[in-house]
Amino acid sequence: MEQPSLPLKDIHLPQAVSWWPLAPGWWILVLLCGLVFLCWYYRNTLRAWLAPGIGKTASRQLNKITSNQRLSTQQKIQGISQLLRQTAMSLYPRDQVAGLAGQQWLRFLDGDDPQKPFSNGAGRCLTDAPYRPDSELDLDAVVDLARSWIKQNKRRHSNHTKTHSDA
Repeated sequence: MEQPSLPLKDIHLPQAVSWWPLAPGWWILVLLCGLVFLCWYYRNTLRAWLAPGIGKTASRQLNKITSNQRLSTQQKIQGISQLLRQTAMSLYPRDQVAGLAGQQWLRFLDGDDPQKPFSNGAGRCLTDAPYRPDSELDLDAVVDLARSWIKQNKRRHSNHTKTHSDA
């Protein structure tokens, strides 16, 4: 007996799954990677680009403080101390600078300088000024120290940031 042929069609395999368009999970991963890159770019590149502006602003503020005739020498030194702290907070991580006071603050300002001009020199009056008469305060030396600290740290910070952004 012969079997009758059935009216069946061949089996067709489905098309291969395309890699495009991406599934929603991949889009989320792409966006997260982009966000991480932007954060890295901001932290390393833009901060290095803005650091010279911080130094210029600090230098202008220092000139304003020293040229203000209405301020006493103690007030000028107090203003310089505040300016140095603001500048340090802009150039360095907050947790590295914010809690420093007294001798620790002066040692931070000394940095790697073997002469320790803040701890052992004229910079001591940044912490002692309220307790000393104006006649004992050397404003010009403090201004010179502050100006050189701003220049050195602006340069050091921008070089440090460029080094880390290249790595």
